[in-house]
Amino acid sequence: MTARAPHRPDVEILPAESPAPSGATDATDRRWMRLALDQARAAIAVGEVPVGAVVVVAGAVVGSGHNAGITTHDPTAHAEIVALREAAAALGNYRLSGATLYCTLEPCPMCAGAIVQARIARVVYGAPDPRAGAAGSVMDVLAHPALNHRAEVVGGVEREAAASLLVEFFRARRGEASA
Repeated sequence: MTARAPHRPDVEILPAESPAPSGATDATDRRWMRLALDQARAAIAVGEVPVGAVVVVAGAVVGSGHNAGITTHDPTAHAEIVALREAAAALGNYRLSGATLYCTLEPCPMCAGAIVQARIARVVYGAPDPRAGAAGSVMDVLAHPALNHRAEVVGGVEREAAASLLVEFFRARRGEASA
């Protein structure tokens, strides 16, 4: 799990160290995370913040998505929510027990709540979010003992690629030259 970081607006998302995944091989997690990164790149193409997600069940993608809040005027259209909705529709069930959610950025509290409601077994994320991460960075909704479900969490898979997309996106938004 990533180290906790204070909520500071001047902190940029940076790669963090993370233990190796326990529920799957490193290669398997990197393979699925690369698909989530493709979704994040698709977000950039439409002017959205580059966050992507895929839901995998039994070795198959059943849902995918990228941030769509700007284009849809929907504050709930985070990549994870979009992917969870697609997966639930594909499987005909809002409970996604046994599924793994791969997301390029650590889930926020809203997305973590949806993950708990969907009964996602495992969450694998790329970059930690020191401002709003709810899988251990700022808070840990996914392991909260008072909730009726807890998900296994693996952070830092393809973290450099995920963090780089975010850093470059916001650098371009601010009009800064690439380093």
